[in-house]
Amino acid sequence: MTSAADSADAIANALARLRGRRMPRPPWEGGHGGGHPHHHPGWQRGGMGGGMGGPPPWVAGPRLGGPARLRLLEALAAASGPLSVSEIGDAVGVDQPRASRLVQQAVEMGLVRREADPDDARRTRVALTDEGLRLVRGFRGERRTAIDAALNSFTDAERAELARLLTKLADAWPA
Repeated sequence: MTSAADSADAIANALARLRGRRMPRPPWEGGHGGGHPHHHPGWQRGGMGGGMGGPPPWVAGPRLGGPARLRLLEALAAASGPLSVSEIGDAVGVDQPRASRLVQQAVEMGLVRREADPDDARRTRVALTDEGLRLVRGFRGERRTAIDAALNSFTDAERAELARLLTKLADAWPA
């Protein structure tokens, strides 16, 4: 049987994967992707732990710029090495120009650094700095604490089933 900690980790991972996915627009709205690119109701209404419109409590310093930048940092933390801007765009669920802007902003904030691509000198890759890694660890810890609290009334079997279903949903979600 899966342990409660393993289930909580699987649930956290599935939720993180789903967070970066775009909802398809209805045909009458035209285009692809999800909604208005600057509308983040969860962030504005405290849906990420920040109370009434403020940043989450683990953010001690400059405002991170919302969920897309958080997904950028998480994608880099989860990767086995530095990523290209295109790979970041795919992981975060934004187009290449938006990914490039997110990377530039994160570089200016000292959260990521650009490195030469060892396979192609014309390209750069992006990696977390120590400060970026510290932030990722902070919000992962906050998320894990929140998930553990939410799962407190679940049985081990219910946790395992929720983890299985969320992982199945994340695996099946259109890219």
